[in-house]
Amino acid sequence: MRYYLIAGEASGDLHGSNLMKGLLRSDPQAEFRFWGGDLMAAVGGREHLAKHYRDASFFGIGEIVRHLPTVLAQIRECKRDIAAYGPDVLVLIDYPGFNFRMAKFAHGRGIRVFYYIAPKVWAWKEHRVERIRRYVDKLFIIFPFEVEYFARRGIDAVYEGNPLADAVAERCAAMLSREAFYGEHGFGGRPVVALLAGSRRSEVCNNLPFMTQLAERMPEYDFVLAAVPWLDRGLYEKLLAGSRIVCLYDKTYEVLRYADAAVVTSGTATLETALIGTPEVVCYRTDALTVWAGRRLLKIPYISLVNLVMGREVVKELIQEEMTPERAAEELRALLPGGGQRERMLADYDALRERIGGPGASERVAARMVALLRGACGRIPVPKNRRKE
Repeated sequence: MRYYLIAGEASGDLHGSNLMKGLLRSDPQAEFRFWGGDLMAAVGGREHLAKHYRDASFFGIGEIVRHLPTVLAQIRECKRDIAAYGPDVLVLIDYPGFNFRMAKFAHGRGIRVFYYIAPKVWAWKEHRVERIRRYVDKLFIIFPFEVEYFARRGIDAVYEGNPLADAVAERCAAMLSREAFYGEHGFGGRPVVALLAGSRRSEVCNNLPFMTQLAERMPEYDFVLAAVPWLDRGLYEKLLAGSRIVCLYDKTYEVLRYADAAVVTSGTATLETALIGTPEVVCYRTDALTVWAGRRLLKIPYISLVNLVMGREVVKELIQEEMTPERAAEELRALLPGGGQRERMLADYDALRERIGGPGASERVAARMVALLRGACGRIPVPKNRRKE
């Protein structure tokens, strides 16, 4: 069968690549075309990569408004490409602002639509639930609390675990030892603090300057930035000029696993850090327009996925004006070896892993998708306004 997948950021590329591996196991003749990144290209072939997410990822209201002509042009480009490819199914991976437009388009052309990693409608923009009902044939979710949420709204969503468990297990199994990793990069004589400043240019610009201030405030520790390879290195060099922070590219899981604690911007990275087992402080700052909108529209008590999954504060969140080097240093010292909160957080992480579930989610989801497409689990209803298959 022919699969068209759309992922608009780094986490989507990761989960999309693992899903594609699972699809190939259940459907060895699978053919792919996709918007994604290097990981998806490694599975599906770079020649089938229609657009790299680094050229199509805009985050926050302010950034989208500034790049609106580009965003609209990319929407038109993607629609043309889907129509030309003629897939058996369109698989949308998170990235709701863009992907809901593609769902509506595919629905109108009679193409089945699977949504993998549901939009966080439980956080804000709950009206999007109606779009899921109208345009999505099957919803695949990655958080256990979402099962009840969508069931109450009449949507029978599929939960097979969280794919981050696959990514963490796979990457950690292939790592160098702690001693070898530290020796290769020339640090580790003192406790190490990992820094994750985000995967988008705007996030790095908003959060990395704060992290350099924090490093200067804690000279007794080594600070290591896990930089993303798709952003311009000149950006990091500019923001780190004069800083003692070590910058490593494309080594996020290694940096996290062997650090004694971490400072992490909100997002998927907060859950990755917890699954790896590194105590963390969540710090996040963004542009004023996004903050203004978020404070009026967000319906959740936390911004980190760790706290949302557990339903309580497991990791400390320092947001906007609360995000000062003084506060962060205080919280961080409590999590470093010998700190009063370290063992409590590690125990909470054990409970989190039990709730999320173990590896294998990507393969299980892929098998369900293939079975649905082949009719083994019952025929997917085709709305009356669609053409016959």
